[in-house]
Amino acid sequence: MNQPLTPPPITQTRSTCCYCGVGCGVLIDSDGTRITGIQGDPDHPANRGRLCTKGLTLPLTAQQQTGRALYPELRLNRHMPRQRVDWDTALDTVAQRFADIIQRHGPDAVALYVSGQLLTEDYYVFNKLAKGLIGTNNIDTNSRLCMSSAVAAYKLALGADGPPTCYDDLELADCVLFAGSNMAWAHPVLYRRLEAAKAADAQIKWIVVDPRRTDTAAQADLHLQIQPGTDVALFNGMLHHLIWEGLIDPAYIDAHTAGFAELKRLVRDYTPRMAAEICGVLEADLITAAEWMGRSSAALSLYCMGLNQSAHGTDKNLALINLHLATGQIGKPGAGPFSLTGQPNAMGGREVGGMANMLAAHRDITNAEHRAEVAALWGIAPAQLSPNPGLPAVALFEAVRAGQIKAIWVVCTNPVHSMPDIDKVRAALQQAEFVVVQEAYGNTDTVPFADVLLPATSWGEKSGTVTNSERRISRVRPAIAAPGEARADWQIADAVAQRLQNLLPSRPQGLFGFADAETIFNEHRSLTTDRDLDISGLDYPLLEQLGPQQWPWPSGASGGQARRYSDGVFATADGRARFHATPYRPVAEPTNSRYPFHLLTGRLRDQWHGMSRTGRVPALWAHTPQATLSMHPMDAERRGLQAGQLVKISSKRGQLILPLAFSDEVTTGTVFAAMHWNAQFLHCGGINETTLGSVDPQSAQPELKHAAVRIEAANLPWRVTAARRGNVLALHAALQPLLAECAYAAISMAGDDVIQLTAAATQPPAGWLERLFDALDLHPGADVLEYRDARRGLLKRAAWHDGTLAGLIWAGDVTGADGLVQQLVQAQAWQGPRIKVFNSQAGAVADRVVCNCKQVKESAIRQLSAQGADLARLKNDLGCGTVCGSCVPEIKRMCATPALA
Repeated sequence: MNQPLTPPPITQTRSTCCYCGVGCGVLIDSDGTRITGIQGDPDHPANRGRLCTKGLTLPLTAQQQTGRALYPELRLNRHMPRQRVDWDTALDTVAQRFADIIQRHGPDAVALYVSGQLLTEDYYVFNKLAKGLIGTNNIDTNSRLCMSSAVAAYKLALGADGPPTCYDDLELADCVLFAGSNMAWAHPVLYRRLEAAKAADAQIKWIVVDPRRTDTAAQADLHLQIQPGTDVALFNGMLHHLIWEGLIDPAYIDAHTAGFAELKRLVRDYTPRMAAEICGVLEADLITAAEWMGRSSAALSLYCMGLNQSAHGTDKNLALINLHLATGQIGKPGAGPFSLTGQPNAMGGREVGGMANMLAAHRDITNAEHRAEVAALWGIAPAQLSPNPGLPAVALFEAVRAGQIKAIWVVCTNPVHSMPDIDKVRAALQQAEFVVVQEAYGNTDTVPFADVLLPATSWGEKSGTVTNSERRISRVRPAIAAPGEARADWQIADAVAQRLQNLLPSRPQGLFGFADAETIFNEHRSLTTDRDLDISGLDYPLLEQLGPQQWPWPSGASGGQARRYSDGVFATADGRARFHATPYRPVAEPTNSRYPFHLLTGRLRDQWHGMSRTGRVPALWAHTPQATLSMHPMDAERRGLQAGQLVKISSKRGQLILPLAFSDEVTTGTVFAAMHWNAQFLHCGGINETTLGSVDPQSAQPELKHAAVRIEAANLPWRVTAARRGNVLALHAALQPLLAECAYAAISMAGDDVIQLTAAATQPPAGWLERLFDALDLHPGADVLEYRDARRGLLKRAAWHDGTLAGLIWAGDVTGADGLVQQLVQAQAWQGPRIKVFNSQAGAVADRVVCNCKQVKESAIRQLSAQGADLARLKNDLGCGTVCGSCVPEIKRMCATPALA
């Protein structure tokens, strides 16, 4: 008699979430081969056991290998597909091709473009490879796209990179200014702490500065809905009022700062009335914001991409920091300028010098003394370190497109989606002699350009450290072995480096051959001694013993430093912080009669970056199931546009087509699109088809947040709606190649086991429907019904399995198809004759999920809300908002306002 199988024991591994810069601790459950569950680590100081919707669904992203890069691949020329090869062949090829180009054209003919998602140890090895071995500073990171303006401003104003604040300040502030941050969606775990503090003390004031009325803005005591790009004018106007009303701190300014007189002369012209007119807000509201901040005992500012992703991002950051310095609101509990990091290890990357203008431990490339220090620690001659800053992201890809850079190695990032003006990035990668892509996922928009694909480990498989937004270093630990032949990122870099040393005997030798991640960390921390981020006293054993810790932690210290500059001594040569005069400058691309709309871009609640991970989880599609363009209803009415209609969004650089959504969260003259969707889910690369590559002159960060665009109806009469039940990742892989052939096409996860495709064109692309039938395996048979009307160009095909609807394709006229998709998702037994599937009125109405954790839909919330239910009753009766809480701001807003028609 067969004995029942005993399930494998569950092991719990303490690690860190791989999404935003909050740096939440997690406890990973695994059975030895698979990750089976997750919970927030109650002992981690960053999140205290909380996780957001994205973190809670991490196991679902790791449980299927579909789409993972599992084996090295190589192609001999651009006209051939890549073929699987062994690791030695792949690594030898990368090293040989890089060595050949370096010998023919010099070290600056190659470049590396890396990622804030790498661990610090990964970052360190790549930085040492580029700067120490190859001799080029052409290594930049996608952190250039999110954090470089904050970095530049911190260095200019305070003397060093790194927020002076900590997460405990969230509960200690009595005035919180959010600037360009929809924190409720982008950093929900920290937002929960602010909500709790405000619930406990109704006197706490929230000010939100944002051109959109986001969920964060909707909860504010004061929303300054400024015109795009006018932040500097707003902050200068607030400072004018603070000076005029004597709400600054002259003693602090005299003792701890420099440059105030010049700034005072500048802001003399920024009267509240003038600044308010520039910003498009009420003068009284600007004054109120200044009063609240100036009279606060502890004022905290929280800011993100709305300030950073701008051609004037550094000035925006500096103008906000000026307010803190002028009022002495820095270096004390609950106060300070706090830049919220977008990626899990953007700060760790900067610690090891992983950007084109940095050396390890926050040293500057142009500083000869700094170069000598790094050279001595690496055991090489100072002359072997290039004194010339490398090319930052936008300029780097321009150099590839111009043929100056011949080879590029892209690691753990997707520039063909995330860079501005992405058609130029495609052209650059097509122009390059040699492209290496090192990735955990083999289906990103950048992978098709790879001559060599190197499979890397991902979350749950890696070992090392990350540093979060409050300068806290946490351990990342593997719960399972890597799938296929994937290797750790640092191991791949180290293996190529050892080969390059043999191929380039004139370059430094003996720099590589790291044994493990801890060995790398020890070398990294040795470079930090006596630096502003000194972690010479912090090692793996201490992190194991004490848990995550903040820097600085110098040798001999008993702990890290929660807040910086509490003594008023800054990291400048004279110990004084610097005020900077910041004149207001308009957006890089103003609107005009041809391109009359301000396009804003931003994040969604449940998706992250390019969706290579979150896009694998059907539950994370439920809140926002498709990419849309949001427009104010008055603007749509003036143009005769309807909700759901396809519209063309055009800029000077490119265009794309999206469905139109009405929203009063944007003002008239402004539209909004999320940045996540790309060619894996759309007919194009996403909204960055239209954005521009103008960069901040000080930080080189591009203006990804804003572009001038034109909106017009898209005349695409031929439509398709198709859906299928099955393995959604496998179905996605089959459908994705069809997207680019249509003027508009989009894939979405309509349910846990249902995928949906919608498409539109002027006429059917040749052979496209046949390929769609193949992709969805919807061919004529006993369980498939078909209706054709050649004269009207209609085709309808539906399939059943075990008495339930299993798939459908409606082409030509798609009326009624959306309701049938809902029936497909619900998987209910089909009632009545199957022929009624062709009735255009058949089916249910889609109902959006608001609470992912409890799968509570909008209709249920609105029904109870209409009966007078408040948030407490909704939580009690429906369960919504009781797990991660990410939906709470939206539920509050729904209770306060009716649905927009």
